Amino acid sequence: MNAMKILSFSDHTPSADTSVISIANDLDPRAVSLEGVKRIDLNFPKFTDGRAYSQAFLLRRRLGFQGEIRATGDVLIDQLVSMARTGFDVAVLREGLDARAAQRQFERFPAFYQGSAVDTRPLFAKTTA
Repeated sequence: MNAMKILSFSDHTPSADTSVISIANDLDPRAVSLEGVKRIDLNFPKFTDGRAYSQAFLLRRRLGFQGEIRATGDVLIDQLVSMARTGFDVAVLREGLDARAAQRQFERFPAFYQGSAVDTRPLFAKTTA
């Protein structure tokens, strides 16, 4: 399941490239022009604020965004699987967390019964195909 790239805090550099945008977590992604955008940074100001999950889902499923969606801010290891399921490609861990330990989170949850923003087919449809 894991196609998510995990970066340590020190490995992330905000980009000045015009093809990279950052969307505030109180902004509706449908109100943003995605023309020419290759990467969108969505911020988790604190781990209890999940608005960026909804933004990622909207970008992937309703708007069909194919570029990179990156989680930044207060990103904890136990959030990674949910992030991948809602459409994030890259997660930048909060400062002080070990990216190698984060990879183990995906080994703990190898499959899900329901579909996700990335693969909408439920598990039974995958096993019968």
